[in-house]
This record gives sequence, structure tokens and C-alpha cells, in this order.
Amino acid sequence: MGNRDAVDRLRVVQAEGNMPNLILAGPPGTGKTTSVLCLARAMLGPAAKDAVLELNASDDRGIDVVRTKIKMFAQKKATLPPGRHKLVILDEADAMTTGAQQALRRTMELHSSTTRFALACNASSKVIEPIQSRCAVLRYGRLSDADVLGRLQTVAAAEGVATLPCGLTALVFSADGDMRQALNNLQSTAAGFGLVSEENVLRVCDQPHPATVQAAVERALEGDLDAAHALLTSLLDKGYSSGDVVGTLFRLLKALPAGGRVPEFAQLEAIREVAETQARLSDGVGTRLQLDGLLARLVAVGTQAGIAKREEVKAEAPAAAAAPVKAV
Repeated sequence: MGNRDAVDRLRVVQAEGNMPNLILAGPPGTGKTTSVLCLARAMLGPAAKDAVLELNASDDRGIDVVRTKIKMFAQKKATLPPGRHKLVILDEADAMTTGAQQALRRTMELHSSTTRFALACNASSKVIEPIQSRCAVLRYGRLSDADVLGRLQTVAAAEGVATLPCGLTALVFSADGDMRQALNNLQSTAAGFGLVSEENVLRVCDQPHPATVQAAVERALEGDLDAAHALLTSLLDKGYSSGDVVGTLFRLLKALPAGGRVPEFAQLEAIREVAETQARLSDGVGTRLQLDGLLARLVAVGTQAGIAKREEVKAEAPAAAAAPVKAV
């Protein structure tokens, strides 16, 4: 589900049987490790139990592990289907030290005839170039909202979890394309409250209410700085950090429908302002003044786009239509 191009390439590999060394790069929760495990089971069958070595981020994967555990596995003999290879899966490969990666490069060279490697990572640029040149790279992107929603509905139906449409929508919004987080939040909400509703999901995820953040953005773009400031201040007074608010704000601006109340160029300018604020927050400047400055800049964006003026015209139009027409 999702990342159709990467899955199709893995299907071709499974059909041909000759698996290359792979680097699977993409955000967390998009199915990188799961797809490799499925490929291993499809290619090796019952032999996958003894012919697959998986090391994840919780394991020590320094240079000693590469020289001993991985090297010994690569040298081990195993009974495999014809034309198949043993498989080493390294999760979070970008967290390995440079020395460990250099040792891994040499191991990949020496045992390429019997063992293949699959490296899952968030950023392929953190993998040294000698390993990148020896691997085929598969890029994974964040899952679409439709894919996440479909899987949540399937799991909820299979597990008998009581859900509301607004609760599933809140789960999709909070996951932001991360299937693992969406399923974890679904399980936590069902275990804690028994009903997956919007209020319960937001309590479990501990995120600012999207409706409040959206109202603050709309007030700012319409030029009402005081109302927008009051709404965001109410969230901060509840204990949410500036980073929580800005992260929710960014996802809301991204999800605005095309051709809606906010023109596309104004939406892009607003996203740029939010991104600059998020960069400042990541540098450690997480004061309320940063949010106030962001709201002021959003007011300027709205003024430039003429959003407030159009809202006034819409408000005056019904009044003009209701006014009696004088006889001539």
C-alpha cells in the first residue's frame, strides 16, 4: 500500500530471483523494512528463517559487529533455492559509524556471490559513497492520506474497534504519512478509551487542536491579528510548545484545497514563513515572540493577497441583496 514504484521494482526482483544490494531511503513508517522482509520470504520461502540476518537500530552495529557477526553470517553455508542468496538487512543504516560502513563495504565485496545486503535509512546521503555505488537505491515517500485511511479502516474492522469518521480523520492528520504512527495511535486510543473519536485521538497524540490552529491562521490571513493571537495564546496556555503549534500549522497549510479561500501564491508564502519560523525554533529560539512574529507576517501575506477585502465583499453582498429597491 503506497510507494507503488518501489513495490513494483521489488516484484521484478522477486520474479527474476537475482537480488542486487539495495538502499531503501525514505521517511519513517513508510514500509521500507517490511517490504524487504516480504521480499525475503517470497524469494527464500522456508529458508528465510536461517538465511536472513536482521540488525535494527537497537543493536550495536559498530565496526566489531561488522567484522564478526555480519562476516560470520556471510561465510556461513545455507541451503537455499537455486540462484538465491542470503540476505543481511540493516535498519537505520545511516546511524552506522564511518568505520563500520567502510568495513561493511569490504564485506559486501568479498561475499557478493553468496550474500546480498539491504540497507534501510532515512537519508541515503549519510551512507558513504562506496556503498551507494554498490547498491540500487529505492526511494520511499510519505504515504497518502487515502492509503493511511484505508489501512486504518481495515485494521479497525479486523480488530473490532469502535471508530468515528472524525476520529479516523484525526488519526490520518496526526500521522502525516507515517503508517506506523497511525497504527500505534489507533491502538493506544482504542486501549485507553474504547472509542476512536477526534477528542480521544488528540488526547492520546497530545497535539494542539487543528480547528483552533486553523481558525488562528484564517483570522491572521483576514487581517485580525488580535483574534489570531488570542487563539494561539490559548493553546500555549494549555502547555503546548511553540514547535507543536508550528508543526500543526505547517500540516494545515499543506492540506489547504486548491482554489479555496487562500490563493495558491499566498499559501506558498505562508508556508515559507512557517518554515522560517520552524528553523528558528529548531535553533533553540522557542519563545512566544516567534509565534507573534509569524502571525504578523501572515497578516502581511493576507493583506497582499487581498483575502480580507474579499471577505468584506462577501459579507456586504447579502446585505445589499436584502436591501429594498426604491421605486423610480
